[in-house]
Amino acid sequence: MRFHWFLPTTGDGRSIVAGGHGLGRTYGDAEYRPPSVEYLGQIAKAAEQVGFEAVLTPTGTWCEDAWLVTAALTQVTTRLKFLVAFRPGLLSPTLAAQMAATYQRVSGGRLLLNVVTGGETAEQARFGDHLSKDERYARTDEFLSVVRGAWQGGFDFTGTYYDVADARVAAPPEPTPEIYFGGSSGAAGPVAARHADVYLTWGEPPAQVGEKLAWIRELAAREGRTLRYGVRLHVITRDTSEEAWAEAGRLLERIPSGDIAKARTLLSASESVGQKRMLALHESFKSGGARDLEIHPGLWAGVGLVRGGAGTALVGSHAEVADLLEEYAAHGASEFILSGYPHLEEAYWFGEGVLPELRRRGLVAKAA
Repeated sequence: MRFHWFLPTTGDGRSIVAGGHGLGRTYGDAEYRPPSVEYLGQIAKAAEQVGFEAVLTPTGTWCEDAWLVTAALTQVTTRLKFLVAFRPGLLSPTLAAQMAATYQRVSGGRLLLNVVTGGETAEQARFGDHLSKDERYARTDEFLSVVRGAWQGGFDFTGTYYDVADARVAAPPEPTPEIYFGGSSGAAGPVAARHADVYLTWGEPPAQVGEKLAWIRELAAREGRTLRYGVRLHVITRDTSEEAWAEAGRLLERIPSGDIAKARTLLSASESVGQKRMLALHESFKSGGARDLEIHPGLWAGVGLVRGGAGTALVGSHAEVADLLEEYAAHGASEFILSGYPHLEEAYWFGEGVLPELRRRGLVAKAA
């Protein structure tokens, strides 16, 4: 298993911060932590210290720019990798190849790429992009072909969206950045199969995740490729199960009255198939305690009530969380991108509680 943490470049706090995924607001503003380089640096150093391999940095209207923020944080870390999310189509693929190659040299080879095609037409329009969702995936297919070709040098390409001659970079990136890619729609699957090194999905119950991974695995086999698979989840882990569920209940209680309905209205308008699948996990919830949102033993859908994107959390004692991670692994997942509120403190809870348990089980390499 390989574990990564998350950089909250929309801000952080002791309540669910939802602004980075289309909702444009936060919950518990009095304790809001702005995404300063100083604070994000604390999280990055904590993640590095407790044993995470990388940190995912999101992209979107409400986020600080992932390239710039992580480039700054390479200067306060030594081995931590940065999984930089970016949207193809908003910059030239040859420029993206050049940026990635430069980043690898400057950082000492610590760049990973999270390709986010973009699921919302309204947000894409803010950046001057007016293609339909299926067209965006078709463009991503061409974009990644050009990026990989430019890394090899002397690449010519003529397609529907790009026409490049002799695309190249000054020197190939070393190592070649791995590409992480997610998408649940029919248009997304073939692109992932052709280009991804790691296919990502949000944290649906393990059996549902297994079905999705089997779909991508079959598509990749047709391309003669073998991928790795990852799951994006939140986590609330404590010394006892009771403490973890009490924290989940506290997060639920801090959501202002009426905001769940407002968030559902906004998120229901999403074009993203993955978002619709997330919403379906808690569509029958009206009110009640945290355990009413337990959709699978130890899997809590409460975060998705007000946050777009990844909306489920692993909740339980350190051993229980490790058990659930093993269950996902049994369905083919080997990488996990985790987060929790607040991200600084939760990185320590997981890194000092669950990672040692997984090492004892022989599922994670011993700390260096």
